[in-house]
Amino acid sequence: GPFRVADVGGGAGTLARMFARAGHFVTCIDLSKDLLEVGRRRAEEEGLEMEFINCSATSTPVPDASLDICVVPELLEHVVEWRECLDEAARMLRHGGLLYLSTTNKLCPVQEEFTLPLYSWYPGFLKRRYERLAVTTRPEVANYAKYPAVNWFTFYSLRKYLIARGFSRFLDRLDMIEILSQGSSKASLAKWMRRIPFFRIAVQFITDGSYVIAFKAPKTSG
Repeated sequence: GPFRVADVGGGAGTLARMFARAGHFVTCIDLSKDLLEVGRRRAEEEGLEMEFINCSATSTPVPDASLDICVVPELLEHVVEWRECLDEAARMLRHGGLLYLSTTNKLCPVQEEFTLPLYSWYPGFLKRRYERLAVTTRPEVANYAKYPAVNWFTFYSLRKYLIARGFSRFLDRLDMIEILSQGSSKASLAKWMRRIPFFRIAVQFITDGSYVIAFKAPKTSG
């Protein structure tokens, strides 16, 4: 670094300010003017130079191939146009740039969006029913969000979509554990498990979210 970073759906900029404190050039993008104003005020109080943009995650004024890192945390599950969000992230990232996603995981029966047991395994028509109830007559079925998740993903479905958008290398939860726990027994266990397809898939069933780090393919010569 320093890297050029965008936090998409960054709200009041909590994560964006973390990048700014580390010396990176950061843009916080959100649809809420009020949250961005809170973030702007907090950044000024800390003496951080940051950019705040009020716009949709599906269409931003950020130039093509201008970012090194794009983070999209806990957003895709709430956005009907989630494909357009990923397309926009791919457009903003340079070749070799890194995209980080965290969102729902329909493989795992344990989740925080709804108070209903095994909700992520419900068929689509039943999910739609409880989504409607959560925002109308039965808000208690939603665990904490005013507008709970409407989209459910897996690491594999996100990877498939991103491959078609020019991404070529992917890290899943086990890869991240190994990297973050280097030199520990936890890292050794993760390294062993990720070499065995059964365990690699099994981890997806016990992880309550889908976590993806994806690298946009390097630019080819000629």
